[in-house]
Amino acid sequence: MQNRTIEIKCRLNQKEAGALNKRVKKSGLSREAYIRHLIGGYIPTDLPPPDYHAMMNELRAIGANMNQIAQKAHVLNVIDARRYDEAFAMLKQSLVGIADAVTRPRKIEAEKAGLPFGTLVLREAEQPMSGGYG
Repeated sequence: MQNRTIEIKCRLNQKEAGALNKRVKKSGLSREAYIRHLIGGYIPTDLPPPDYHAMMNELRAIGANMNQIAQKAHVLNVIDARRYDEAFAMLKQSLVGIADAVTRPRKIEAEKAGLPFGTLVLREAEQPMSGGYG
């Protein structure tokens, strides 16, 4: 665990505090983790819909079943292995893409776009640290 010993106090008005608390609640992070994401250059994503994890688990189960079928089919040489492997790879790629689209924070980037200082631009994030930065 990281040693965070510096405490920073910040005064907000009602409107600012309300906006911060609303965004923190939507993200599912603690207020501190949310702010650390922002400091690290990432805008946290909102929590995924309640059925997101159930849908992803179902898709993963389908993938696992496909893999078992493929193993048996390869041994028996009863299917077009190349087409099956391509379809399975597409399923795996789709799962990763869906998870990234729903859960990955977006990188804050303005300078490269030639926009004024302080303008927020979102792009796909690299691998942010879980729970914050610092």
